Amino acid sequence: MRRASKLLPGFLIAIFLIAIGATAARAEGQKGCKKPVYLTFDTGHMGVAELVAEVLLRQQVRVTFFAAQERSRVGDGSLGEHWAPWWRARAAEGHEFASHTLDHVYWRADVAGDSGAPRFRVRPSAGADEGREQVWDAAQYCAQIQAASDRLQQLTGKPALPLFRAPGGKTSPALLAAAKACGYAHVGWAVAGFLGDELPSETYSNAALLKKALRDIRSGDILMAHLGIWSRKDPWAPSVLEPLIMGLKDRGFCFRTLREHPAYRAWIDGRRPREN
Repeated sequence: MRRASKLLPGFLIAIFLIAIGATAARAEGQKGCKKPVYLTFDTGHMGVAELVAEVLLRQQVRVTFFAAQERSRVGDGSLGEHWAPWWRARAAEGHEFASHTLDHVYWRADVAGDSGAPRFRVRPSAGADEGREQVWDAAQYCAQIQAASDRLQQLTGKPALPLFRAPGGKTSPALLAAAKACGYAHVGWAVAGFLGDELPSETYSNAALLKKALRDIRSGDILMAHLGIWSRKDPWAPSVLEPLIMGLKDRGFCFRTLREHPAYRAWIDGRRPREN
């Protein structure tokens, strides 16, 4: 028994060194990967948020979250205090964050005006003006982008990226120019990166969506899914997310955040975090 006790420290050291070596090997594999993809999540009803977090942690994948204060299945909205511990935990795991406009504001059309200054017809799908179509100037739209970024920094303790995603990906050249003028670059997604979690499950099964993604995704693609879609009856994430990640890894892909994306890296590095 005493002999076993003497051997135990050496055994533990060996296990520790093996674990360190495995971690280093994984890190080196990620560093040397030639086929990056950029997985992103938009907020939603947050019904699969815990599952998504568990999968990402288990698979050691970091992503970029685009957040709005949307109605959620539990709590006071996706950026409310109920979800504050969830957001803090994701920041601690090394994920990145960006604006999805605070009230999940859909661009509907550009509006011609006498002044020549850009104006936009918009419709928030959350917040006090939910469902009300309005006409905003550039400053009002920029304030919505900034408000979500500020809330994310408050929740996570780290500055949000100077990026945003317009709800539905709906924009115009004038809207994009207005957003860039106030410090935000827009991020869409690749055609193959539309993972289909907001499509009706009656006609787009999880199995079919997984097969299509594994077939079509290419190096450099930005992928997009949600933390819960109200209209989809058979949720996408429980069936597809982990098999998708594992399948892409098997095909030699690695996962990066948008901080590392070549189209946005210089923009991000050139922007200083906003002082609060």
